[in-house]
Amino acid sequence: MDVLVSTINGPPELIRCDVQNHNNWLKVRTIGVKSNRSGIGARLSCTIKAEDGKSELRLIDEVRSGGSYLSQSDLRVHFGLGKAEKVELLEIKWPSGQIDRISKVAANRLIYVKEGQGIVKTMEFGAKRKS
Repeated sequence: MDVLVSTINGPPELIRCDVQNHNNWLKVRTIGVKSNRSGIGARLSCTIKAEDGKSELRLIDEVRSGGSYLSQSDLRVHFGLGKAEKVELLEIKWPSGQIDRISKVAANRLIYVKEGQGIVKTMEFGAKRKS
């Protein structure tokens, strides 16, 4: 992944990250219908099996638009799944009050979720490398 930082009164700086830890992940892009188009304010809950295989872990995040002056946050929500190969349950509470629940979502992909309709697009990325 490459990151380019543009500074005020200075040249752009390219920051490069080549770390590969072989963990799984899921990114979710929300598309609002009754709520705002970007789904800003939607609260996402991601339930995965813990590494012991018996208990479950629940990860929670929300869609944010900006964190400080003259900034823009990534509108996608990123969940680090560790060794879990799928999400058992993805729950989205939209600003409109609508709640969507999606079961058994495979890891290592970007999914687009439309309010009230579920997954409308999936982008898979490189297969997980075995170490």
